[in-house]
Amino acid sequence: MSVKSSEYETLLCEYSDRLGAIALLKQHRPYLEMIPSLRRPEASLITIPLPVVKVRRPQLSNKQQLTVPSVQETIHVPCDVAIVMCDPEWKIKLGSEILVFIHRPHEDFSHLLNRWRNCQVYLSQDYEWLMPPHEDHMLSEGADSIHPLFVLFEKTPHRIRKGLTGAFLPYIIPSFMPEDTQETPEMISD
Repeated sequence: MSVKSSEYETLLCEYSDRLGAIALLKQHRPYLEMIPSLRRPEASLITIPLPVVKVRRPQLSNKQQLTVPSVQETIHVPCDVAIVMCDPEWKIKLGSEILVFIHRPHEDFSHLLNRWRNCQVYLSQDYEWLMPPHEDHMLSEGADSIHPLFVLFEKTPHRIRKGLTGAFLPYIIPSFMPEDTQETPEMISD
């Protein structure tokens, strides 16, 4: 049995919310401890669903082979949610970032692992997050450390769990599946 698209979408929506991201990190204690203030966790992190970064790459001059000003390129980072730590008092981004990879429908181990590897390549350069509108004032350049966290489902094939274990990459299987609340259209009365 494979993962349903609605199950993936439900978790993506859940972890896009700060409280949902905190609940996720509570399931992997080493990452929970990265939150700068456990007294005010919702003010200590920013979630960026389906994130985008501006990458700066140096250009080589053909004549002298010296680097000249860099070129910026905007790239979609192939993770599902980026969790960026920030200081709740100073409202500045801190050095740790967690990239969440939710097992997608019809995705096998090599595809899931390749998304993490592509993130490592993209974020090995100078980069800056495109922040959510209410946080775009925050300096968002680079990180001291980037950590992956894989979210699997009960029905995720065993080979994927075994592969992540063999690659020493952390994963969790949520103990509950959030309800996908079906909103009913509002009745318009005359």
